[in-house]
Amino acid sequence: MNGKKVLITGASGFIGSTAVDKALELGYETWAGIRATSSRRYLQDARIKFIDLHYGDKEKLKMQLRQFKDENGSFDHVIHIAGLTKTFRKSDFDRINYSYTRNLVEALRETDSLTDSFVLMSSLSAMGVGDETGYAPFGADHIPNPNTAYGRSKLKAEDYLQGLTDFPWLILRPTGVYGPRDNDYLILIKAVKKGLNVGAGFRKQLLSFIYSEDLVHVIFTLIEKGIRRKAYFVADGDCYSDREFNAIVQRALHRKHVARVTVPLFFVKPAAYISEKAAALLGKATTFNTDKYRIMKQRNWSCDISSLRADIDFVPAYPLEEGVRKTIAWYREQGWL
Repeated sequence: MNGKKVLITGASGFIGSTAVDKALELGYETWAGIRATSSRRYLQDARIKFIDLHYGDKEKLKMQLRQFKDENGSFDHVIHIAGLTKTFRKSDFDRINYSYTRNLVEALRETDSLTDSFVLMSSLSAMGVGDETGYAPFGADHIPNPNTAYGRSKLKAEDYLQGLTDFPWLILRPTGVYGPRDNDYLILIKAVKKGLNVGAGFRKQLLSFIYSEDLVHVIFTLIEKGIRRKAYFVADGDCYSDREFNAIVQRALHRKHVARVTVPLFFVKPAAYISEKAAALLGKATTFNTDKYRIMKQRNWSCDISSLRADIDFVPAYPLEEGVRKTIAWYREQGWL
């Protein structure tokens, strides 16, 4: 043990559980913040300690943190990964991604329950639409203007943190995160396995990616280097067309022939709207919605990671081709493919 306590919220999820694995590897006293009803499928290590925090009620949250502090001492680090990525009520994005974050930060400050750093897992979606003419990557000088409810909620949380003059925040804006345990890219990979290479829109699109283990490596390297009050884009440093990404998946699957299907965006938009409304009537969230349409429509997801390279000498351990191979191998081991 390194003697330090870390709280990882959203620990039952794909990125959160990967962060828990890394924290244990580094010797942290690791507290997994999950709801009592959440799956512990990826949280089986006996060293993990669990806590169910009430983010929606600040006073109750303060009582929990005071009790925790009395019994265990303050957290050294909080890695706030918990958040909402899909919902049938768009107001939920603001409530959970912004208001719950604010409640947690205020409760930590008011109970003096954090000593070292608070990491917010934001998103590249907080930036909005980039340069779709010259395809310059998102950089530090880009003025955020998110065009999705999800992105706006993440930016609102970022703005709140950046307005605090005496709080040790770090903000990470990862691009598309993939790896073992992820469900989102599994849909695309299954399509390629069935012989379909599906794209949306005919204009050039640049994509960027980060393997889940590389992302959590960035988190803990920044923490341990003592870097605070900075925001970073997180990607592997390369960019790819959707055709190139599909070709990488195709090679990893050893699929020799696939059919390319390009769906015009004017078909995608109404389909996304209908999917969203149908899911709302059923009281369910769907991944394919109007926010997703705007994401699919966006042509440039490249981002500048030069500050990350300069500050922590970041070099991804898993370039996309290798990361996709490892991910697909894991899917097969689990019987997902």
